[in-house]
Amino acid sequence: MFNAFFKARPRLRAALFGLAVCSPAFVVGIGQAMAQEVHAPAAFVSDRLSVEVVGSGPDVVLIPGFGSSREVWRAEAERLKATHRVHLVQLAGFAGEPWVHGDGPFVQPMADELARYVRERRLARPTVVGHSMGGMTAVLLAQQHPELVGRVMSVDSLPFFSALFGPQVTAETARPFADQAAAGMLAADDAGFRASQAQGAVGLARDPATRAAMVEWSMHSDRQAMATAIREVMTTDLRPGLAAMTTPVWAVYASDADGGAPAAMADALWGREYAALPGVRLIRVDGSRHFIMADQPGRFAELMDQLLAEPL
Repeated sequence: MFNAFFKARPRLRAALFGLAVCSPAFVVGIGQAMAQEVHAPAAFVSDRLSVEVVGSGPDVVLIPGFGSSREVWRAEAERLKATHRVHLVQLAGFAGEPWVHGDGPFVQPMADELARYVRERRLARPTVVGHSMGGMTAVLLAQQHPELVGRVMSVDSLPFFSALFGPQVTAETARPFADQAAAGMLAADDAGFRASQAQGAVGLARDPATRAAMVEWSMHSDRQAMATAIREVMTTDLRPGLAAMTTPVWAVYASDADGGAPAAMADALWGREYAALPGVRLIRVDGSRHFIMADQPGRFAELMDQLLAEPL
């Protein structure tokens, strides 16, 4: 069953393996400006991520996935900004964002910086939404800093991605394959890498524009950052920490009868992998591949509105 599921999602398989003049009025104005400057928070500076903020209202943090740009969230951010303050995260090393950390580490320092961002910007228990690797990071953030996160939406993301290989796989047994995936990314020339990304994009999105964007984001990503990230994603298992979580989590996942994951198979996998998480809400979105927000934007918007309407 899991081999069939894995084959049904070729871009995810490829990723895993290759996977912001002088007058009394002037004086008053100067005083007001100085007061504002004193109270304005300092700019957030990080070599792990950058954040673009749009809108005003309750805080929503949007984290893109492996190799992706924050632009994957643009349509949803534009929709939400009338009622929410939206924080569009861009991870270092992906889609043109500089990477200065060589061969790692990747996931934990990035989660640490997200926690620092929430603290320093004084966000009040924001809703954190992450796609794919970004969803895994949102769950990790809630596990390690439950006081900082109001709720989580994990979008087509698993607490242990190598579970795609089967229920018997562990982080340790996945390590050789993770090393192989990282080595393959580093060894590929640009033409071969572009071809593999274009082929894999077909399995990850139905939307042609998203497929094209995915390829360009990958080509403008730092290959060492991608290799480091895929190795860590494949060997990070958050399942042992699920049972103790208190943060509400919605796990939204995709099913596509025409070339994607069959519904029954997706239900079984997500149900099994999130089984230990108290109160998790599992929501399947049909007619979609991995990039649910692009393949089913209307349905995704409905789910976001429902999530944001829930009391904290």
